[in-house]
Amino acid sequence: MKKDRHQKPTRSTRTRLIIMFLTLTVCMFGLVLRLGWLQVIRGEEFQQMARRQQTSDITITPSRGTIYDRNGKELVLSASTNAVYASPGEIINKKETANRLANLLEIDEGELLDRFNNETARVITLKRWVDRSIGKEIEKIGFRGIWITDDHKRHYPYGNFASYILGHTNADNDGVAGIELRYDKHLSGIPGRWIKTVDRDGRQLSSSMEVYHPSEEGLGIVLTIDEVIQHITEKALGSAMEIHNPKRAMAVVMNVKTGEILAMAAKPDYDPNNPREPWSEEEEETLSSMTSEEQLDYWYSMWRNPLINDTYEPGSTFKAITAAAALEEGAASLDSEYYSDGYINVGGPPIRSWRYYDPFGHQTFSEAYRNSDNPVYVEMLQALGGEAFYEYIEGFGFFDLTGIDLPGETGSIIPSLDQVQPKGPEVFTRDLATMSFGQSFNTTPLQILTAYAAAVNDGILMEPQIVKELLDTEGNIVEEVKPRKVRQVISAKTSEIIRQISEEAMRLGNSQAYVPGYGVGGKTGTAQKLIDGHYPAGVVIGSFVGAAPMDDPEIAVITIVDEPRGGTLYGNTTAAPIAGEIFAETFRYLGIEPSYTEDEMDKIEEEEGIEVPNILNKTLKEAKALLSDSELDYLVVNEIFVEDESLVIESRPAPGEKVEKNSTINIHIERREQDEELLMPNLEGMSVQEVKRILNAMGLQLKVQGEGRAVNQDVLPGTAVVKETVILVEFR
Repeated sequence: MKKDRHQKPTRSTRTRLIIMFLTLTVCMFGLVLRLGWLQVIRGEEFQQMARRQQTSDITITPSRGTIYDRNGKELVLSASTNAVYASPGEIINKKETANRLANLLEIDEGELLDRFNNETARVITLKRWVDRSIGKEIEKIGFRGIWITDDHKRHYPYGNFASYILGHTNADNDGVAGIELRYDKHLSGIPGRWIKTVDRDGRQLSSSMEVYHPSEEGLGIVLTIDEVIQHITEKALGSAMEIHNPKRAMAVVMNVKTGEILAMAAKPDYDPNNPREPWSEEEEETLSSMTSEEQLDYWYSMWRNPLINDTYEPGSTFKAITAAAALEEGAASLDSEYYSDGYINVGGPPIRSWRYYDPFGHQTFSEAYRNSDNPVYVEMLQALGGEAFYEYIEGFGFFDLTGIDLPGETGSIIPSLDQVQPKGPEVFTRDLATMSFGQSFNTTPLQILTAYAAAVNDGILMEPQIVKELLDTEGNIVEEVKPRKVRQVISAKTSEIIRQISEEAMRLGNSQAYVPGYGVGGKTGTAQKLIDGHYPAGVVIGSFVGAAPMDDPEIAVITIVDEPRGGTLYGNTTAAPIAGEIFAETFRYLGIEPSYTEDEMDKIEEEEGIEVPNILNKTLKEAKALLSDSELDYLVVNEIFVEDESLVIESRPAPGEKVEKNSTINIHIERREQDEELLMPNLEGMSVQEVKRILNAMGLQLKVQGEGRAVNQDVLPGTAVVKETVILVEFR
């Protein structure tokens, strides 16, 4: 019997069909969901992954901004160099390329070949800071898969000069310390990009278009420091290191009225061009045996600016603050009289005068300041009271940071009033008493200088300032940092008394910081150094803080000699001479004429000195010879094109004045008249800084390639040029 061709499917068949349909529907729905997830939810992510696979993106390092002193001298600049990159997938003959590049880049051939055989890397950096002449040679050969881009290397033309202010950068041109770190975002500029389309092996596609976005140079920073005053300060510290062999010597020079830092230095220091080079051969041996973490700790301690990052017990330099507070509150006056037995009992062991074996006895307020008699200052603080004393500590800024624009500033370590007077104001403790003469607490050198400057600046506390302006690449001012008054701490009348007793202390005390004719006032200090909770015998910090001229203070200076060894250890014999040299040389450089008292004139006439020879209208070459014969040094202070045949038009001190042996004579030489058309000089063998000075003086612009000494210039010597011409000079 025949089957019915239109027989209905069985129930089981229908069930299987329904299950199959539902399964396909679910699968299709799942695929739609998955596709939506990939295209909508994660679409942007996959697009970025695709773009990364299909593009080669090289970062172009920007040139960091230049750092200048207050007079426009370049202290830090970026030398133009090249960076060499490779795309391993594009290199056809890797062995031959490695062989030819090895000598040019001074890299081992085997190392280059290993890097070329790296299958995972699309773009690799072969070498940065390559001399431009080498970069040109590589470009001329035309290696496939090898690219040359602009690069910039940070250069510190003065070596270790002002290193604790300037700081330095790392291999990636990021600021690590000093101004380089604090203003890194302003100096660093904006990186450029070189974008190319490549295949999966990193080979550039023939149909692709390259996009090149040049980098943008960072902002320039104009500092408040004066390059000449900084040199004067570092020279004085170097002499102190040789004479006293201390652990460290430090100094800061400040403009009293504005708070601008004119110089800041510490010795030993480091060279920002080679910041990991130890201070000595002995330390280099020790460093080599350290772990990587220990080495990093060593380097960071070497880069620390001790003038703002470290604290110390200020000793007797703090007595100016105690005296100012007592005068302002009426706890003392110029008419106050004291009697000292050489010691005073304030709980615990007696507090002694430095001359306890031969007490000063009866003293006036001024004499006690000059004698630096500790018991008198304890009496002064007792009359003032702890609460008022702490108000002035706060007023002079010791509970706050100074606010200077340098990284890592540390604050004072001062016990609270409750700690030094736990039983209340009716019990005067020994801890509080010792604070009157600068012990039992720690502060930074900059805080002491800032406070003393306020004490002699009619009582006005100024914020220390290290940055003056920010400039764009055209030299236009982007931001100006103006001096900032913090507060009025004491009255102008009290400040006048502090100036008077400070000047008398230096002049009548025969201080080695005193400079005849300049009215130097100040206070020396010799503080025992606290090490591991006790004060070892003979381990001290000698210090001086002062200002001049005291009739109208312009310059304030603090000098510190940490752990002087051998000879006398007092602040007047270790730190004060540094300040005296800084004051004398700075005022001569600034052209501030001395104003001698009658006593000073008589003393000068009695003392023998070297008479400054008449070098006026002499050539610089002749002047050098005359000064050398007289055992005198010289410094050309006006920024001009310096030649041996230039005529001397002024000297300070003037011819005929008496000076000490080896004194520096500041020379002004005749400015060379320049026509609109100039003859190009021969720059071969000169440093970047020397070339820059010459071209700036001629009104020409410099474009630097490489570093080292000048080896080539695009305008030949003797060629006529006009002002504002850009001169390309290669250095090696």
